[in-house]
Amino acid sequence: MNAAEIIKNIENAELKENVSEFNVGDTVRVHALIKEGNRERIQVFEGTVLKRQGGSNRETFTVRKFSNGVGVEKTWPLHSPHVEKIEVVRRGKVRRAKLNYLRDRVGKKAKVKERI
Repeated sequence: MNAAEIIKNIENAELKENVSEFNVGDTVRVHALIKEGNRERIQVFEGTVLKRQGGSNRETFTVRKFSNGVGVEKTWPLHSPHVEKIEVVRRGKVRRAKLNYLRDRVGKKAKVKERI
């Protein structure tokens, strides 16, 4: 066994089995585990998926939402133990892989059309 195969085996052991299917442009609700001192709670972050990048156990996704008129983005590793579950609220119809242009838009212009 060479080094590449050993690394691949370790990475495959870290993968989650049940990852929900979502794409760029979808509105998702991410249930994240938050630790505050010695307590744990689940916090929900709902927004539009701007991008997915990487592969295997290194894959990450970025979600953007508006909170009190300010745009907030968060990036999570897809296979992180801190991400409890990902719910798809609505499917978006987009024509590109990364929606960086949404950062400059506010209000109705920042919406993504719904896929039917």
